[in-house]
Amino acid sequence: EVQLQASGGGLVQAGGSLRLSCEVSGFTFDDYGIHWFRQAPGKEREGVSSISKFDGSTYYADSVKGRFTVSRDDAKSTVYLQMNSLKPEDTGVYYCALVGPPFVYAVPLPPHGMDYWGKGTLVTVSS
Repeated sequence: EVQLQASGGGLVQAGGSLRLSCEVSGFTFDDYGIHWFRQAPGKEREGVSSISKFDGSTYYADSVKGRFTVSRDDAKSTVYLQMNSLKPEDTGVYYCALVGPPFVYAVPLPPHGMDYWGKGTLVTVSS
């Protein structure tokens, strides 16, 4: 069974940092894309960042570009989202999701295009 476990959320002051982790297990293909989404109360789920295991490419939404960094540790089957200079508007539940072949590139995709989802981890940025 394919499972994704997101962790690392918490409460942080504006300007602070958090690192989210997404551990992948049970996926039998060598290549995949991992996408990070977030959802604030009363708002639609939005794409934040993505990374490709196939070619290492990355994607960032304009709202987080220059502040967030996505990376992979293939030995641990884990994707990280380093979030720096956090703002109150970054508050929300963060989800990681997986897409298998042929959609293995770090391009923006809608939530309904995801093959598997992990449970969300809550990030709260205080002002």
